[in-house]
Amino acid sequence: MLAEGGIANQHDLLGRLRAAGVETTQATLSRDLADLGVVKGPEGWRLPDQAASAPSELAPAVRAYLLHVEVGGTMAVLRTRTGHATPLAVELDKTRLEGALGTVAGDDTIFLACRSPAMARAVARRLQAMLSGDRSRRVLARR
Repeated sequence: MLAEGGIANQHDLLGRLRAAGVETTQATLSRDLADLGVVKGPEGWRLPDQAASAPSELAPAVRAYLLHVEVGGTMAVLRTRTGHATPLAVELDKTRLEGALGTVAGDDTIFLACRSPAMARAVARRLQAMLSGDRSRRVLARR
């Protein structure tokens, strides 16, 4: 089902599994998805091999998940809604932005380590540019 695509959330997957005669609980499904390394992107849930081979979806992920970015030294700190940090961090890591070293994601916060303060500011500006068409969100980058 995941390979076919179109799975928007765990509730959707749970419903499809039950319709196919597979009985499971939400808690078991959640653990199984984590064990399989399934990741959620802007287009829905994907198996790890699909996520690795898919083209970068950074701009849609930024528009879907990013709420706020602030620069402190060599670090860009990105805020998302609860549960959305990981899918955005996956796209950031896949894209390998110039100057970015890597991410550490929590539930609603991503620490994006950069090579220098100037590169952290440049990464923040690039992320802001991806949001330029979405005027409904306020995204800040402090120097």
